Amino acid sequence: MLSLRSWRVASRLNTRTFVNSSVCLAKAPKAPNPYTNTILLPKTNFPLRADAAKREHLFRDRCTKDLYPWQLKNNPKDSFILHDGPPYANGNVHCGHALNKILKDIVNRYKVLQGHKVFYRPGWDCHGLPIELKALEHIRRKGDDLSPVDIRKIAKAKALSEVDKQMTAFKSWGVMGDWDKPYLTLNSGYEIRQLRVLIDMIKNGYIYRQLKPVYWSPSSKSALAESELEYNEAHISQSIHVRFALTNLSTQLKQKWSQYKDINALIWTTTPWTIPSNKAISVHPELNYSLVKIENDTFIVASDRVDALQTELKKEIVVLDQVAGQELLGCEYKHPLFDEKMPIIGAQHVTAESGTGLVHTAPGHGMEDYEACLAHGIKPFSPVDDGGKFTKEAGEGLEGKEAFTDGTEAVIQMLGPSIILQQAYSHKYPYDWRTKKPVMLRATAQWFANVENLQKEAVDSLKKVRMVPEVSIRRLEQFTLSRKEWCISRQRSWGVPIPALYDQDGQALLTETSVEYIIKILQERGTDAWWEETDDNVFVAPEYRNQGKNYTRGYDTMDVWFDSGTSWTMLNNIPDRDPAKPVADVYLEGSDQHRGWFQSSLLTSIAVAGKTPYGSLITHGFALDEQGQKMSKSIGNTLEPTFFIQGGKDKKKNPAYGTDVLRYWVANCEYTRDVTIGPSIIGIVSESLRKIRTTARFLLGNLHDFKEENYIEYDKLQEVDKYMLHELYKYNDRVTGAYNDFAFNKVVQNIQNFTNSTLSSFYFDTIKDRLYNEPASSESRRMAQTVLYEVLKSYTTSVAPFVCHTAEEIYENYKAITPNPESSIFKAGWVVSHDKWNNEALNQKWSVLLELKGEINQALESARQEKHIRSSQEAEVSLYLNKESSMNKLVESMPDTELASLFMTGQVNIVHDNNYIQGDSEKDSEIQGDKVKIVVSKSKLCKCPRCWNYHSASDDSLCGRCSTVLLK
Repeated sequence: MLSLRSWRVASRLNTRTFVNSSVCLAKAPKAPNPYTNTILLPKTNFPLRADAAKREHLFRDRCTKDLYPWQLKNNPKDSFILHDGPPYANGNVHCGHALNKILKDIVNRYKVLQGHKVFYRPGWDCHGLPIELKALEHIRRKGDDLSPVDIRKIAKAKALSEVDKQMTAFKSWGVMGDWDKPYLTLNSGYEIRQLRVLIDMIKNGYIYRQLKPVYWSPSSKSALAESELEYNEAHISQSIHVRFALTNLSTQLKQKWSQYKDINALIWTTTPWTIPSNKAISVHPELNYSLVKIENDTFIVASDRVDALQTELKKEIVVLDQVAGQELLGCEYKHPLFDEKMPIIGAQHVTAESGTGLVHTAPGHGMEDYEACLAHGIKPFSPVDDGGKFTKEAGEGLEGKEAFTDGTEAVIQMLGPSIILQQAYSHKYPYDWRTKKPVMLRATAQWFANVENLQKEAVDSLKKVRMVPEVSIRRLEQFTLSRKEWCISRQRSWGVPIPALYDQDGQALLTETSVEYIIKILQERGTDAWWEETDDNVFVAPEYRNQGKNYTRGYDTMDVWFDSGTSWTMLNNIPDRDPAKPVADVYLEGSDQHRGWFQSSLLTSIAVAGKTPYGSLITHGFALDEQGQKMSKSIGNTLEPTFFIQGGKDKKKNPAYGTDVLRYWVANCEYTRDVTIGPSIIGIVSESLRKIRTTARFLLGNLHDFKEENYIEYDKLQEVDKYMLHELYKYNDRVTGAYNDFAFNKVVQNIQNFTNSTLSSFYFDTIKDRLYNEPASSESRRMAQTVLYEVLKSYTTSVAPFVCHTAEEIYENYKAITPNPESSIFKAGWVVSHDKWNNEALNQKWSVLLELKGEINQALESARQEKHIRSSQEAEVSLYLNKESSMNKLVESMPDTELASLFMTGQVNIVHDNNYIQGDSEKDSEIQGDKVKIVVSKSKLCKCPRCWNYHSASDDSLCGRCSTVLLK
């Protein structure tokens, strides 16, 4: 057992210094204190120092591996499903992973404590370009010529290896789930379910194939969905103003402009490489256009652009005539590179906000161009190959050149004098989000999902979804409404095949009957059979044979967002799940998933099931460094979670904090925004977690001799104890509400306020004398212990979803005194509050007392500053009150000893006359309308050598209470 002084110092440090309070410690007596062994000092094996990196594993299995199957079998309430958005199986885990997985685990643990059967099956997104590129690196390293089958084998092995590595990290963070049966998008069962979603969408008329412009990544050699784009705000293009010579005027203009010769249409473009693909010039029929003279040349431009053009060209522009755009329709011009005549057509997308008001139209390289030309029967033309190089159709001198680089230079050179202005132009431009290189719009034959027919139903369904934060609904609605179609085909080997067959004329066969037949084969042999089988006829359903057509397979694979977006299909067979509810209760991912997984899941679920896949949608921000910068290897500011958990190379500089500190950082974040993390932030979080341990240690230490049979019923408790239970009731209510709102940082704030203000600065100080100095089995001591017991249970349970290992360690040290000890705190249930604790009348009374305590503390501090007293226990406080005041009635209802304990003073005197005795410090206050004069004097009594209260007649004599205790 520690010495009296050691425990005095330890208890004060534990409950005051570490928990944001201050107190002057009395000096230890020089001689050994003869009463040390008579003090009931706290005793516990729970250490103040966690040594978490070495000890957390002792508590992990009970709250993860063992807990997950137990709660599914034993928890009484209905199912709760948090569906895991699959991370990509590539690369090391980072702090963003930790933010995501720990947030999910906090939600799940709270629901387990509330008695729900929690279903959480971790998943991984395993197909797609980055993993395939790893396989292709094998080719570059060894010079092998790999077939698609080889690529798929290498990619699969790479994906499975990454899954194992990431899974190990996720489990080390104390994340509870069905780790024995994770879902992988490469698993055969998953792929077959995905193909069945495709069948349902074919059946419902959502899937079609068309030659039209799509976002194409030359660096990836594949089509991209809009969700796979990111935009470079500072992309540099070469912008050119080019003359297109008119060869024939419309009927209306032939006579009107008969006197003008060599008229040119002036166009402006930032994509010179698309000029070889030009098929028309578009004008808006309702805009006004001017015939202008610039030096010796005659041009047509939008009337509203004349002044801007004069500034850009730095040349005088003379307006010769004005016409309506409608009159230009029917004019023809000569292609500037080829001897071909092209039309001027009308289009609604043309504006006079930039350029010249006449738009160079290449239907093979722009969606608006494509739609404008489609109305006039003009087919798309795209003489660019998969790698972004010109084909021979682009014309002599261009074949083999990269469109974005030397191809652009070659086109500009070939245009020569047709260009009247060329300059560098900085603007926003789409990039492939994986390769970080520019993409193009390129007409290719692709498979599409018609999103336009799903949009209204999808957006309307979001009104029933709970959004955290609420503003995220606007972002998801915006992304959903901005998409008219979804390109679901990719030109890669590593993915789920689109089971389409093509006849000799290139016509596609993708029907419900055909796909069902193919699925049966792939179900038996796996999707690799699509590439391994040498005979195309194997995949032709009997209904389509002997029709005079020869079918061959197409080798497009499905967009990975279609892969992950159909993951909700795994949740259809959860036992006892109400079919009217959304498939999952919660989806929780980063804000980038509004354009990705949130949206693809919504669209596929609406298309097939007719309802949203989620009841609540929670969005978190990104993890940034301490300066608020995005973490990047190129900057050198990346920090992996292991750096905080296991520490850096220099453990003194970067100590090993363990997992719970990382988890507490996540809980403390305002996660709906971007969050910061770094050594100094984690250091602060570590100190906050130390306060929790300090508080738990005080509670455990003072309950070392408490048992269930010592519990004192509520009605017999002292008033301060009842008030503490009222505060506990309110704490439990606030914490439960914040958890229900997924506002975990508010839970942390409540924990910290409760720890620092309610427990440390108020209740612990108030009851210490009872705990240490009363007889062990005295009713007053058992009263305090009863309240500490209730506080300990609620306190430990409320922090458990955040710091599961710490909570298990605390529970291990007190579960023996509970009526039904469990092997894990997560089996003990959520916090329990009794309605009788909620005593508003008592709360009002004690609110006034605590306000009075604050005023007294100021007077005590003044006396300490002036060195009249060394500690508050040495003080005698006199309160001068009007006898008829409500304040007087309130304090007189309290026993003197309880007032002294509350104010942490030697004595408290209530005085009703104005002839007060001047003290060492005075303060005039007004509380709740009642005036009170507070007078602080040094106590005339001496300090009891046993309890250290100033209640003794002389320095070496015990106070009356301690004398009585020792006589028993």
